[in-house]
Amino acid sequence: MLSSRAIRHWTWTHKWSSLVCTVFMLLLCITGLPLIFHHEIGHLLGTEIEAAEMPADSPRADLDAIMRLAGERYPGLQGMFASQEEDDDRVWYVTMAPTPDATAGFKQVAVDARTGRALGDPPLDSGFMYIMRSLHIDLFAGLPGMLFLGLMGVLLLVSLVSGTVLYAPFMRKLRFGEIRRARSPRAKWLDLHNLLGIVTLVWFTVVGATGVINAWADLLVKYYQHTEVAAMLAPYKDKPPLATPGSLQRAVAAALAHEPGMKVAFVAFPGTGFSSPHHYGVYLRGGEHVTAKLLKPVLVDAATSQVTDARALPWYLAVLLVSQPLHFGDYGGVPMQILWALLDIVTIVVLVTGLYLWVKRRQPQAKGSATGAAAPVRS
Repeated sequence: MLSSRAIRHWTWTHKWSSLVCTVFMLLLCITGLPLIFHHEIGHLLGTEIEAAEMPADSPRADLDAIMRLAGERYPGLQGMFASQEEDDDRVWYVTMAPTPDATAGFKQVAVDARTGRALGDPPLDSGFMYIMRSLHIDLFAGLPGMLFLGLMGVLLLVSLVSGTVLYAPFMRKLRFGEIRRARSPRAKWLDLHNLLGIVTLVWFTVVGATGVINAWADLLVKYYQHTEVAAMLAPYKDKPPLATPGSLQRAVAAALAHEPGMKVAFVAFPGTGFSSPHHYGVYLRGGEHVTAKLLKPVLVDAATSQVTDARALPWYLAVLLVSQPLHFGDYGGVPMQILWALLDIVTIVVLVTGLYLWVKRRQPQAKGSATGAAAPVRS
C-alpha cells in the first residue's frame, strides 16, 4: 500500500508530466485520426492515384521506359526513388529532384506499372493530408520537431505509469467502472477520466512507445548509413562516381533473382543517402503480411547490374519498421483501423477531461487567494 508521501510524489509526477504533454498529445491524436484512414480520405478527396483493373498476368512495363517518361515530364530533374505501395504493385511512384541528394524541389510521377502510362502527379508538399502528416510527425520543424514530439511521448509514458500507480489505491474505494453520479460534476468527470484512462492504457502505451521510436527515425537511418551502408560500400570507396547509371530494369531484376520470393518496396538511385554514387539500392520486402513490413537492402552495381551486397537490416531498424505501421493501426485492414480510430477518440476524451479537472482544481485556489484564505486542494 502506498504511503501518503508516496502518493504525493506520484500525484506530482502525474500532474506535471500530463500537463506538459497534454496539448501536444491532443494535437497528435487529432492529426493522427485522419492519418489512420489516409487511403480512404485520399479517395474521397480525389488525390489518391487510381490504376485501372487489368488481368493479374498482364505484362509489366519496362522500368527504363518508365524513367524516360518521368524525365520527359520533368526535364532537368533526376531520379531519386521509384517505389510501390505494399498492397498495390500496379503503380510505380517515381520521385524526381534537381540532384540525387537534394532536400527540396521534389516532384513525383505516378506511372501504371502495366501500361507505362502516366496516371498523375501526386502533390508532395500541399493538401490536407500533407498538413496533417507534417503536424503529426515534426510540427513542420524537421528533426528538431520530431525530437521534441519524442520528448512529449516520453512524458506521456511517465504520466501513464504514474496514473496507473495512483489508480490502484483509488479503485479500492469504488467498484470498477463506477461513476459517482450523486457527487459533484468534478467527481463525475474524475471517475470518467480514470475509467477511460485505464481502459485505453494498453493502447495508449503502445501508441506512445511506437511514437517515441518513430521520433528517432531520422537519427537511426543516419546511423545505419554511416555504419552498415558504409561497410557495404567499402570496396567502392576510392572509385570515381558514375557519369550515367546503367539499366534500372536489369538492376531490379538482379535484386529479385538474388532474393526470390520478395517484392520491391523502393529503389534508391545512385547518389542518394540510401545507395551510393555507384549503386542502385533495391529495398525488398517479404511476400507475407508480417514480413512485408520488414525491408532487405540489396546493392546492385549501377554499371554492371551485378549484386555486390545484401544483408538484413540491423535490429534497431527492424524495430522501427514494425513500430511505424503499428502506430497507425496499419495491421489487420479496416477492422483494426476502426478500432484504432475509436480508441483515438476515447483518448481525446481522456486528455480533455484531464485538462478540465486541472482547471476546476485551480478555481477554489483563485477564490481562496482573493479572500485571503488558503483553500485546500485534493485529487
